[in-house]
Amino acid sequence: MTFDDMAEKSDSPVPVVLTRLDQEAAAPLWEVVKRQLSEAILMGRWAPGSSLPSEVSLAQQLGVAVGTVRRALGELTKEGLISRRRKTGTVVTGRSPHHNLRNFYQYFRLHRRDGALQRSEPRVVGLGRSVATKVIRERLQLDEGEEVVTLERIRSVDGKPVIHDTYVVPASRVPDFPMSAAEVPQLLYVFLLERYGIRLSAVREELRASLATERDCEYLRLTPPAAVLEIEEVAYDQSNVPVIYGTRRASTENHMYVNEVR
Repeated sequence: MTFDDMAEKSDSPVPVVLTRLDQEAAAPLWEVVKRQLSEAILMGRWAPGSSLPSEVSLAQQLGVAVGTVRRALGELTKEGLISRRRKTGTVVTGRSPHHNLRNFYQYFRLHRRDGALQRSEPRVVGLGRSVATKVIRERLQLDEGEEVVTLERIRSVDGKPVIHDTYVVPASRVPDFPMSAAEVPQLLYVFLLERYGIRLSAVREELRASLATERDCEYLRLTPPAAVLEIEEVAYDQSNVPVIYGTRRASTENHMYVNEVR
């Protein structure tokens, strides 16, 4: 069935419960609206071919102006997640988003072998605050003695662990960062944007093949000898200051890593 066929079959808008926005969010409200709508689409709450509620209805549910919703929908249209037509209204296309910095916040670039974008579920396995090591100081351009917050997670797809993530952020940039695993949000970059106003302007990644360590085998349920994809990442804010240092070790048995920046 083509997208046009799905659009023709789309009847009344599909009701989806959205969270009323916090007007004090550090990020612009249209970005927060865009995140909520795109997450509902990617998690399947709005299926391909289904119609979204009207701009007025969405604005009332989210507690924002219609213009705010309109801008968010415009951005989602540019990214290909929705199509806006006079006859059918706003319809979910079912296409995967392009990988650019606008949605780098939300979507890890993990695909099945057939190319389908995967949605992973993170589980916190380590969380703490400590003095930055020499390596971390070099990556994040910190002075000796400065502290960092380190978050370690395992990402699973369909219950199978596939990625071991570690994120390090200067503690001075994230005061009152939650120190309870239950309070750490799934979408870390979105949280940093909305809570602390940390907006990414560039991300540098280095990829290499590596033999799985004993820890990799434990976390990712691998049988040695096994190979993993190692990804080292430094993210920069709008002042070109490094704000996040991350490492990922991923199993590529059933998945592949795709990076397409436009």
